[in-house]
Amino acid sequence: MPIAPSPIDNRKYDDLVAESLARIPVHTPEWTNFNRSDPGVTLVEVFAFLTESLLYRANQIPERNRRKFLQLLRIPLHSATAAQGLVTITNAAPSTDPRAVVLNDGLEVRAGQVPFRTERAVDVLPVEGRLYVKSKITDASADVKKYYQQLYASYRGTPAELEPQLYQSSPFPTREGVAFSLSDTVDRAVWLALLVRDSDARSGLTPDKLRTVIANRTLTLGVVPSLAESTATLPSGRAFASTGSVTLRVDAPNVPQSGGLPDDIAQRVADYRPLAARPDGDLLAVPGVLDVTLPDASGLRLWNNIDPLEAGVNGLPPAIEDPAVDARVITWLRVTLSSEATASFLWMGINAVPVTQRARVTSESLPDGSGEPDQVLRLAAAPVLPESVELTITPVGGEAQQWTETDDLLAAGAEVPVPDARLAPGAIQPRSKQDSKVFTLDAESGDLRFGDGTHGARPPEGATIRATYDYAVGAQGNVGPATISSSPSLPEGFKVNNPIATWGGAEAESVSDGEKQVARYLQHRDRLVTATDFVTLTLRTPGVEIARVEVLPNFKPDAGGGEMPGAVTLMLVPLDDPAQPDAPLPRQPFLDAVCRYLDPRRLVTTEVILRGPAYTGIWISVGIKVGAGFVDSAVTDAVKAELVDFLAPSAGIVQSLPDVPLQLFAAGSAPDNGWKLGKSVIALELAAVAARVKGVEFVQENLILADEGGTILPRIDMTGLQLPRVLGIRVVNGAPASLDELRGTNTGTTTVTPAFLQIPAIPEECH
Repeated sequence: MPIAPSPIDNRKYDDLVAESLARIPVHTPEWTNFNRSDPGVTLVEVFAFLTESLLYRANQIPERNRRKFLQLLRIPLHSATAAQGLVTITNAAPSTDPRAVVLNDGLEVRAGQVPFRTERAVDVLPVEGRLYVKSKITDASADVKKYYQQLYASYRGTPAELEPQLYQSSPFPTREGVAFSLSDTVDRAVWLALLVRDSDARSGLTPDKLRTVIANRTLTLGVVPSLAESTATLPSGRAFASTGSVTLRVDAPNVPQSGGLPDDIAQRVADYRPLAARPDGDLLAVPGVLDVTLPDASGLRLWNNIDPLEAGVNGLPPAIEDPAVDARVITWLRVTLSSEATASFLWMGINAVPVTQRARVTSESLPDGSGEPDQVLRLAAAPVLPESVELTITPVGGEAQQWTETDDLLAAGAEVPVPDARLAPGAIQPRSKQDSKVFTLDAESGDLRFGDGTHGARPPEGATIRATYDYAVGAQGNVGPATISSSPSLPEGFKVNNPIATWGGAEAESVSDGEKQVARYLQHRDRLVTATDFVTLTLRTPGVEIARVEVLPNFKPDAGGGEMPGAVTLMLVPLDDPAQPDAPLPRQPFLDAVCRYLDPRRLVTTEVILRGPAYTGIWISVGIKVGAGFVDSAVTDAVKAELVDFLAPSAGIVQSLPDVPLQLFAAGSAPDNGWKLGKSVIALELAAVAARVKGVEFVQENLILADEGGTILPRIDMTGLQLPRVLGIRVVNGAPASLDELRGTNTGTTTVTPAFLQIPAIPEECH
């Protein structure tokens, strides 16, 4: 195990001599000659030499003992974790006879020199996919609404009292990379247009031709939920990221045999039929792909009698303004939620496949088997990804045998089957249910350990051992968007790209952090049972920097604050949040890493809710009297910084566990780490904090503390997960600034959406 504990005493010869000579004036002040020629100094040097030798031997003995003790406990360091991501693979080569191409899993793609491998097969369809949403137009004037109302009524005879809801067809994803919510659309849907590729259209291929090519094929739709979400839940009874109760639904146009809508105006309603859609996980919580089985060619048709005024109205697909693009539409697919819930998404795209950062080592030659018990071999590349090792052992003159990985050699079968003496003479001895040809893997160091013959077989003497395995590069796998752009295995004309940054890559656990976990591992056995277990294991999550974690047992934020048995809420504050540095919130990649680490370690009946703080805005205006001889600006800035630090959600550093495990259980021993949950913000306490700053003679009596709405209060209570967030603070030498001066102007409008009729709005042209 690669753990190097710190020495008991690291003093050297020079340190011992200097320390001894420094003690002489205290104990024997009459001794004043400290030259090397003095006999007393010579004796000091002799004993320093002997002491240094003793310290060296003392440091070696516990090091050997601790290493052996840790090996017996089987407590390895956390290995580096592999980054994950999504890539899209497109066939950009023009062809007069395009065909769908199936790419197997394990395909290698690269971001520079960092290798990734696809986790599943993908059916690359020779089509282009464009997504649109019907974005609400909320600032339309009354005259514009009346115009569209009259226009639509003249065509369909719609009652004049029906309020039109104007929308604009917006491409998705946006160029700015901003997430959108389904609640911001008029129909709570995303529309996917499958198009003939532009190069194929120029070659004369028509949508009818492409319908026969993609009929009954599997369309893989990549989905990335909003990464700005600051909440996550580990539901009881099922694993994290497994398919939840709310899923994505995909509908295709249900065109009648006639090919068009009925002539009767009242019956011209677009009908859709659901398609088989299989998600690979909870796509509302984590990125993944949705496998959609397309219908036959007749099921991909579109209506052939849509009037120009009718395009995009109500349930019809959004209108495309460019006639050239509209002519390339093969079919439309409507993506909605299976219930009335809402969700936010950052990206969607076709021909997507998940990837994991991993490099493959094939048939690495290891030292031959020795036939000795507990043989240990080390792989050349580490850290090794668990469950990726394929080990082949070929005895001398024998056939190759596949050995499998196990997590406990003590549970392995014996090398030579031992007869059961409890059975009657002549009875058939049952075969051992435990395989003996197994090994254990220390993923961090790459060590392979074999059995002793009684528990697990020994590699035969002289046997040839070869290993095929994957290894990761840790945090180097976290690459930005559009960096995975090459592949040595893709056919000519195929292109690969990652639309979002990869996530989840982390370096191996440091030795100092690993040693701290030894005593705690013996307490919790890597299981989440007590509140202390939640703190220690959450802080050990690889790949994230946690500034603060609070555990609230039997508490569920959405249950009204009452006691909820079986629920545990974790309030997490990350070290950094670029979106709002003063009030950091855990974003989706952060929560995803914590959820994946905690999920296999929790009790199956425990529901774990991960939340960021519920920040409550406050306004502060302070007037002080600066003492004589101090600079006004320096003192006011110091008071402002002191108040902001006093109200901060965390100490601004990575939260770490104490070196002594018992300190974790001692009440009141842990240092303050941000504003305490449930503590009220009191104006008098803020005044006391300001008064303690150097240079402040006194604080004016009329300190102003106001809530987010601007109501001045002597105290603002905090409940549940609420923490204060300073929206504005001003410190002046003299009377405090007024609240209006501090806040400035604050205006807002509220939009009420009545019953409506979806009508696309045509953008006005510039003249």
